[in-house]
Amino acid sequence: MRPRFLCAALFLLAGSAQAQDLPAPLGALEDRGATIGESFDAPDGLTGYTVSFQGQTLAAYVTTDGDHVVVGTLLDGDGTNLSQPIIEAAENAARSEDDWEALAGSGWIPDGPDTAPRVVYAFTDPNCPFCHRFYETTRDWVDTDQVQIRHVMVGVLREDSLPKAATLLAAEDPSAALAEHEANFDNGGVRPADRLPAGAQQTVQTNNRLMAELGVRGTPSVFYRDADGDIRLERGLPRGEALETVMGGPRPE
Repeated sequence: MRPRFLCAALFLLAGSAQAQDLPAPLGALEDRGATIGESFDAPDGLTGYTVSFQGQTLAAYVTTDGDHVVVGTLLDGDGTNLSQPIIEAAENAARSEDDWEALAGSGWIPDGPDTAPRVVYAFTDPNCPFCHRFYETTRDWVDTDQVQIRHVMVGVLREDSLPKAATLLAAEDPSAALAEHEANFDNGGVRPADRLPAGAQQTVQTNNRLMAELGVRGTPSVFYRDADGDIRLERGLPRGEALETVMGGPRPE
């Protein structure tokens, strides 16, 4: 059966600006802030592309003449979602070294020694209960100096998330401040400073933008290297085997 499109779709014409080696409509998507990923074969002569836009991974389908693109979900005659496996594969693909370098250059608080053989980056909101749970469940690796978790502080969940994150970053000893915040999380954690350095607030805002640019929509989101050295992203709170994979091995005894 012939496939059909079902979604609130976006159509762009060839008159839009064209990026190098891309059909003109995809160039127009780039102009609107989208990042165009890998191409893939699609039914009926369509050419598919993965697209990252405002923290979401989408599928885009260019028509055979290259003059139009449809962004949305492709269904076959049985109602099978043909786009979802493509999107899932794109979201689970290895990340680029540029992502790792961007994280390294962000505003983060170290949890664990600089000499730890393994480094993990985690987007952390000070009001996020799952971030707090991640902090608690990783003590065995951190306290035995096996892993350093670099908490990239963001402020996205509540009105006081940004000032709390900025307060922690601006502390005389950010690592100790983070530990105290986590120890008192159930009672609200850190109290935002009355006068926050503008630089600390700007750092949190920059981290917020980085989070969106990397396609991260929730906290915690954890970047790590797998056994082959490839950069991976674990979305949400890692549990069980996923936690061991993120931390590089079984829980220390």
